[in-house]
Amino acid sequence: MTQSISIADLMTQSGVAFGTSGARGLVSAMTDRVCFAYTTAFLQHLSSIGQFAPGTHVAIAGDLRPSSPRIMAACAAAVRHMGGTVDHCGFVPSPAVAAHGFAKGIPSLMVTGSHIPDDRNGIKFNRVDGEVLKPDEMAIRAQSVILPDLFDDDGMLKDAALGEPMVDAATPYIARYVDAFGAEALVGMKLGVYEHSAVGRDILVALVEALGGMAVSLGRADRFIPVDTEAVRPEDQALAREWAAELGLDAILSTDGDSDRPLLADESGAWMRGDVLGILSARALGITSIATPVSCNSAVELSGLFAAVRRTRIGSPFVIEAMNGLVGEGQGSVCGYEANGGFLLATPVEVDGRTLDALPTRDAVLPILSVLVDAKRRGVTLSALQMQLSARYTFSERLRAYPTAQSQALIAHLEQGEEAAILTRLTGMFGGLAGDAEGIDRTDGLRIHFAGGDIIHLRPSGNAPELRCYTESDTVERAESLNAQVLALVRDYRIPA
Repeated sequence: MTQSISIADLMTQSGVAFGTSGARGLVSAMTDRVCFAYTTAFLQHLSSIGQFAPGTHVAIAGDLRPSSPRIMAACAAAVRHMGGTVDHCGFVPSPAVAAHGFAKGIPSLMVTGSHIPDDRNGIKFNRVDGEVLKPDEMAIRAQSVILPDLFDDDGMLKDAALGEPMVDAATPYIARYVDAFGAEALVGMKLGVYEHSAVGRDILVALVEALGGMAVSLGRADRFIPVDTEAVRPEDQALAREWAAELGLDAILSTDGDSDRPLLADESGAWMRGDVLGILSARALGITSIATPVSCNSAVELSGLFAAVRRTRIGSPFVIEAMNGLVGEGQGSVCGYEANGGFLLATPVEVDGRTLDALPTRDAVLPILSVLVDAKRRGVTLSALQMQLSARYTFSERLRAYPTAQSQALIAHLEQGEEAAILTRLTGMFGGLAGDAEGIDRTDGLRIHFAGGDIIHLRPSGNAPELRCYTESDTVERAESLNAQVLALVRDYRIPA
């Protein structure tokens, strides 16, 4: 028996809703029925704007979480139900399946929870011409879908299988960068590849070798490891330092779970901050205009390297909207990057006389390769390359298991009233850590500027029950210690009755 259901109602009932990077939720909540319904709603929306019809191919890929194959099968069943044809791309990076879709002019989706633990997963949707943006999300949420009689009482498909032959999205993705940078771009460099459970781990090794470098495989895991490029685990920091010291590496390369966010460590094993990596990559590529979230390092403005810097809310949809605006203004070469290191290329760029086409979705490979090649060209180490920027340092961490409602209540309390009252309240709360509050930015969460130059930024996570804290200061040590002190204060803080 068929059933009609509102996607808005299903999001409320299931707890699987749109965050900053697609639909995400607990694996137990992401039943086949829920994933089938969301994919159907996505395709109905694309049909309404002329990007999907019966017979259209839809590319599907996933990360290495245990739940990903099942969810991929549920999404594929929805594509077939809507009359589409599945391009089964297997287990490849999010930017690889997106690039496949953009090149073919077809929709695509990636089953991934990115960096969050594997008790959660998600689905990231792409239009034929770019990522799903916030207006698309609202349109998908507004859909009602008719679910066929394919599910058991637990919401699972009675017959679940992908079935389609594999489509190779990895080879063109590798060729994109080999063609742009050349087969000798990394000659003479000994590069560790921290593989853990990243879906792009084999592609990263293949790229290093195809570009002439020596790849040393490190830390491959057979279970999922939630590597967060914005908040690198202490054990991953220690591993990188040990590997660098023992193996004499020029750098260590890695990504998060779906390989759209980079991790790059210098010759000492110190992981670079993603927003610093973004600045250096933009410089290496000769970019003139940048879109970047409000949480990213202010060294981008202080550098004076770029004609325009547009600050946005956190999340790739907002960065893409700002990039599109810069392109529309005729601002020349345009990119975006996030604090997590994900790099989005809005316009083609020239690399040693070769054209690298735009890829307007988060990518981990381009920032890693462009910065490595730039360091080699300049004859400096990665640590020396970073020292060429203004001395501003960022750090981010989070309070885990901190309910979203609690985060929102805290922010609402702190920013209540007129600005003078807000600054007084913030000075009273954080003054012992950072001095007098002198300004706030409400672009996304609450970003507080202090008279001594420190910045504290609090924001509820869009993907998990966590409170994010971003800090910026004039030294690495200060940014990190300030972050820890803020989180300790917030953890124990009780909103006055």
